[in-house]
Amino acid sequence: MSTDVFEPLAGLEGVGSAARAARDAVDVLLRDRGLRKVGSDMTAEALLRGAHASAALAGSPATLDEVRRGAGDGLAMGAVRITGELMRLAPQVDTAPVQVWTRLHQLAAADLGPEDQLGHLRTSREPVPDDIPGLPPAPGADEMWERLSALAQNLTRPTKAPGLVVAAIVHAELAILRPFPTANGLVARAAERSLLVARGIDPVAVTVPEVGHYELAGTYPSGLGDYAARGLTGVRDWLLRTCEVVALGAERSPLARLG
Repeated sequence: MSTDVFEPLAGLEGVGSAARAARDAVDVLLRDRGLRKVGSDMTAEALLRGAHASAALAGSPATLDEVRRGAGDGLAMGAVRITGELMRLAPQVDTAPVQVWTRLHQLAAADLGPEDQLGHLRTSREPVPDDIPGLPPAPGADEMWERLSALAQNLTRPTKAPGLVVAAIVHAELAILRPFPTANGLVARAAERSLLVARGIDPVAVTVPEVGHYELAGTYPSGLGDYAARGLTGVRDWLLRTCEVVALGAERSPLARLG
């Protein structure tokens, strides 16, 4: 009998009600505009704004206008490349998560390192990456592989936890583990976004949770650090922060500005 590792985390104090409130914020946005009226242009705009915010959180100086023109730096262009495939990759994230994550890295890091490092999960013979400022050191390769494999297996199993909780845990785990040589933050946030799509929170990708993470950037590294170091209290606080991020992402949707 397989274990549902996500359900107990959804039962931590305050998480269930916060997840419902965040889901309601997204549902109101989609209901008010009419889900079937959302065009591909609106999804593309939301994904572009999310790409800019994710790159900015990773340290990119590119402005939204520069990103829109394709004139940003390597981080920004990597985030934009992800948007081109995210909707195609999202349906695969529950069945082939590692393949999705490695593809996200290939897209994110194309301008950030040698070609043989794209989609490459690090080994014990390589340096431990330190590409998300403010986090504690990443675990060694052996621990990383063990935890990454467990995370992937758990994603393919049924869970009673809200999709938002699953997405938040995957984001945090990938950020803490930093399985790739570069661009781990971009990959972690894109993995979260793909799960919000796949698990029906925002199936048309018109919210911008990356903007929520960026606007709450002051608690981003500390939230991840607490997730890694403070046991269930840190996990709960990260989940509550993610609920706030998702609700904020609904408010910042380009769809919200139409009506």
